[in-house]
Amino acid sequence: MKNFLVVVDMQKDFVDGSLGSAEAAAIVPNVVQKIRDFDGGIFVTYDTHFDDYLSTAEGQKLPVPHCIKGTEGWQLDKQVAQALAEKNYTPVEKHTFGSKDLPALIEKAADGEAFAIELIGLCTDICVVSNALLLKAHFPEVPLSVEAACCAGVTPALHEAALATMKSCQITVK
Repeated sequence: MKNFLVVVDMQKDFVDGSLGSAEAAAIVPNVVQKIRDFDGGIFVTYDTHFDDYLSTAEGQKLPVPHCIKGTEGWQLDKQVAQALAEKNYTPVEKHTFGSKDLPALIEKAADGEAFAIELIGLCTDICVVSNALLLKAHFPEVPLSVEAACCAGVTPALHEAALATMKSCQITVK
């Protein structure tokens, strides 16, 4: 069986930039260790916005410019980038919470073999849960898990709520 790791939005703006938090910074060592120890295919999502962010639907509801392509905030956290430099991985730019491209990329990488998917990253209650639910809908019979210690939400309460939602949708929370 093939194993895939999806590293969701471990970008500077979510760790210690414009939308960063102490909780996000605290998971970086866990994420780095998970990446280093992982044996399988790795996909890395990049929340990707442009200079017109504030005029988008998301920007109207969250008026904090972040992850603008080409800025420092769009880049991966330095420690995460260093861990990923030791691995082969597939970058996946996404312009909304969940990646419509990710299921097809995983299916192609599986190449007809059985596989399992694990997700880690930021933010549990927005992009992690969105991608987990998209993958669950696309691959209902595939083992799908989320490593709670490698995720952080906008707040600790929202992190826990997202984990509960994923459990309710038959996604394993480790």
